[in-house]
Amino acid sequence: MLKVGLTGGIGAGKSEVSRLLVECGAVLIDSDRIAREVVEPGTEGLAAVVDAFGADVLTADGGLDRPKLGSIVFADRDRLGVLNSIVHPLVRARSEELERAAARDAVVVHDVPLLTENGLAPLYDLVIVVDADPATQLDRLVRLRGMTEPDARARMAAQATRAQRRAVADIVIDNDVPLDDLRRRVEDVWAELAARARTSSQEPRPPQE
Repeated sequence: MLKVGLTGGIGAGKSEVSRLLVECGAVLIDSDRIAREVVEPGTEGLAAVVDAFGADVLTADGGLDRPKLGSIVFADRDRLGVLNSIVHPLVRARSEELERAAARDAVVVHDVPLLTENGLAPLYDLVIVVDADPATQLDRLVRLRGMTEPDARARMAAQATRAQRRAVADIVIDNDVPLDDLRRRVEDVWAELAARARTSSQEPRPPQE
């Protein structure tokens, strides 16, 4: 098995790259999706969030009011740290469970938005960073996601810098390009990943203690 960490700044197009990798044959473990699952109504995660932030972060039907919670934590790094301390261990446990279910020769891609910020690069065999110019990120957030420009800039500022992400990268995928060019780049990267996974699967496993 080859464990790959995939990350990139908000609006860089990481989701498109993960989609293309899945088309190639990757097993995707999406941290954002899992993070939503672990705070669904009735979960211990949601109960812990309410304990930390109050019932005002719930919607009328008892679900998590994500925009409201986001407005709190993205304006206050300490509050963001509290939220992360609740959600991250739950996400990690579920991710490990999904990883154990993958085939021995699989390329398991962990889509982790805050990989750089949380110092998670050593957990993976290699790290792929999806990179885009900050102006491109801002345009996508405003034009495609409907964010206001101040909100988009605040979300970008809350993350690692472009240079910090590139510093942890083993592979950089430029996403300031047309989709056809991006697809070709991902296919080239996939060929390398698949070859490494095959080699890894043929290595003898360490003895069990």
